[in-house]
Amino acid sequence: MGDTVKQLLIKPIQLADQVCKAAEETTSFKQECLELKSKTEKLATLLRQAARARSDIYERPARRIIQDTHHVLDKTLSLVLKCRANGLVKRVFTIIPTVSFRKSSSSLENSIGDVSWLLRISAPADDRADADTHFGLPPIASNLPILGLIWGQIAVLYTGSPEDRSDAAAIIVSTIRGNERYASLIIEEGGVGPLLKLIKEGKAEGQENGARAIGHLGRDPQSVEHMIDMGVCSVFAKVLKEGPMKVQCVVAWAVSELVTNHPNCQDPFAQQNIIRLLVSHLAYETVQEHSKYAVVSIKPTSIHAAYVMATSIKGNLSSSSLNKGSNEDEEEQPRNPISHPSGNAKARDQLHTVVASTVAVHNGAGKVQDTNHVNEVKEEFQRSESTKSSGSGKQDHPHHQDSYSHSGSSIKGRELEDPETKASMKEMAAKALWKLAKGNSQICHSITESRALLCFAVLLEGGTEAVQYNSAMALMEITAVAEKDAELRRSAFKPTSPACKAVVDQMIKIVEKADSDLLIPCMKSIGNLARTFKAKETRMIGPLVRLLEDSDIEVVKEATIALTKFACTENYLHVDHSKAIISEDGAKHLIQLVYFGEEVVKIPALVLLSYIALSVPDSEELAKVQVLGVLEWASKQASMIQDETLEALLHESRSKLELYQSRV
Repeated sequence: MGDTVKQLLIKPIQLADQVCKAAEETTSFKQECLELKSKTEKLATLLRQAARARSDIYERPARRIIQDTHHVLDKTLSLVLKCRANGLVKRVFTIIPTVSFRKSSSSLENSIGDVSWLLRISAPADDRADADTHFGLPPIASNLPILGLIWGQIAVLYTGSPEDRSDAAAIIVSTIRGNERYASLIIEEGGVGPLLKLIKEGKAEGQENGARAIGHLGRDPQSVEHMIDMGVCSVFAKVLKEGPMKVQCVVAWAVSELVTNHPNCQDPFAQQNIIRLLVSHLAYETVQEHSKYAVVSIKPTSIHAAYVMATSIKGNLSSSSLNKGSNEDEEEQPRNPISHPSGNAKARDQLHTVVASTVAVHNGAGKVQDTNHVNEVKEEFQRSESTKSSGSGKQDHPHHQDSYSHSGSSIKGRELEDPETKASMKEMAAKALWKLAKGNSQICHSITESRALLCFAVLLEGGTEAVQYNSAMALMEITAVAEKDAELRRSAFKPTSPACKAVVDQMIKIVEKADSDLLIPCMKSIGNLARTFKAKETRMIGPLVRLLEDSDIEVVKEATIALTKFACTENYLHVDHSKAIISEDGAKHLIQLVYFGEEVVKIPALVLLSYIALSVPDSEELAKVQVLGVLEWASKQASMIQDETLEALLHESRSKLELYQSRV
């Protein structure tokens, strides 16, 4: 480890003493040397003051200033020693230009200014003569003024009052916006440490400014890696657990920024339990997590509340069959309570109905029959609990009837926050979860094992536009991972899962409306889940096929890709899904796209048409619209057969069609 700043001051102090002593012994240019001595003594006094300082000296500028001062004193000593030449011959042949004294004097003045500035910025706020934090520009930074500004603000972060530190963080934010070079300078000059300390210990406004600065500083993997090493993950986790909601909003935004610019930092954040904390913020006033034995109100306030109630009922209804030794569902035991409802058919039907009715109640569209059903389920639950209690000789404690808890951060004071802040918190929490989930199977498991899917289902329906969009993007990334991760598909997106059904219902509604920015992420999500849908689950096929006529090329392309995931041979039910696409007149639309569509949609449309022909070669509809002729035409187009995989698919689908249809 390098020398400390105070150790580095030893050499310049010794050099200053040597200059003063040599200046007293000069025989020529005595007046000039005495002037140099006077300035050197002043410089030496400042250097000794720095060495005696009871507070730490800001290291980054200190090292530069000490190094420059050492160089100046060394040159001054050489100049003064020349003036000590003894003898006539040495005096005659020792040429000392007058300008050298002026340069040396100017350099000493600059060093005095640098050290004085260093002492001012390093002094604790209580020791300063005034509360002014504008320290001016040190001479050493005259060629790069921004460096002096950065040094000054970082110094305030180290030694200023809470208000001054907050202002310094705000200045840093305004300085680095749109300027990567300045951001790099702040990191190089040691700005990350005091910013994290401000986030951890400062007042609310200072915490906000500090978190915003960290978010803007993490613009590249190297910068983010440096912040990870400095402990940003643990600091952010602490704020998300205990901080004011406005600060938590900025911290969640900063997490999303850091992860966006350096995806490899997903795991360090996850290790600090940030996933659970973010989901807790997402769930606050969206769903409620009741205790295992809770009895919820007649009108459930959340999907999750209804689900927990129904899960308890289901367990009691299925207990008799389990006692009889039935193990037919043993292989389908859940990894978590949300993703794996199991049991007899009656319980599963009740489970889905309760969740569906709760969505309606949550959105103000609940009907009388839904409420009646919830009452019936509640009564059944109470009867089963009463039976269980009497059989065991125990009774539930009264406080269990209304108790519920929110895992994660403390909710103290959150009910007093204004609606705008609460909406912003959900927006940023959803965005952070979106970025954290991207391409990370372990984090996606953590998210889906929590209440997040239920939250996303509710927020897609009733959240603000920003919350809806971030929720849709988070679901898109989670389903993209699930598409490749069979275990995640089985655990989180099991067809009988109420959480999965609620999410899919909302996404299908969005695709049917086809009038928002949520359309494309929802289409992608449905396509990613293509392997999870049953053969009779065709309600998403029609809306996707209708989008093949959309005027937006990007929408048409994504609809084609989503349908391809249903019809491709990798999907076990590709034959059933292909028939569903044909029944919705999908073949006609695809033929038009292959012939007349934009270049960006021609290939996806041809791939989908080939898979449909391969799956259902005996279709009368395909024969009527002459798909075989289309495939033969496409196989002769150089632009369409450049890809070997597509060429092989075309050949195979043509061969299948030729067995059932005549050539055109």
